[in-house]
Amino acid sequence: MAASPKNPLTEGIKVAGGSDCPMEPLNPLLGIQEAVARESYPEQRLTVEEALRMYTLDAAYCSAEENVKGSIEEGKLADLTVLSANPLEVPTLQISEISAEIVVVDGQVIHSKH
Repeated sequence: MAASPKNPLTEGIKVAGGSDCPMEPLNPLLGIQEAVARESYPEQRLTVEEALRMYTLDAAYCSAEENVKGSIEEGKLADLTVLSANPLEVPTLQISEISAEIVVVDGQVIHSKH
């Protein structure tokens, strides 16, 4: 019986999360939910914090944009999303149901439910 693959995050490898539609579902929160729930290889489940990092800081690092994207800091692009709920506080299988209330790209609001 072959050993299960190791979790690359515990090996110090940066892994980018993404939603390259149409290859993957457009909703990045579904990808985060799947990384946390991980049915087929439960030993590879990530924490919500690890999954969020994959879609923010580590994705920016993997595209060599960590100096301008991936976190909310002075001097970086103002790209951010305000969610309807905190992914750290909802049940795992409800993470994908969280909606984007406000989306800001380069400091400009491009979507608002209000």
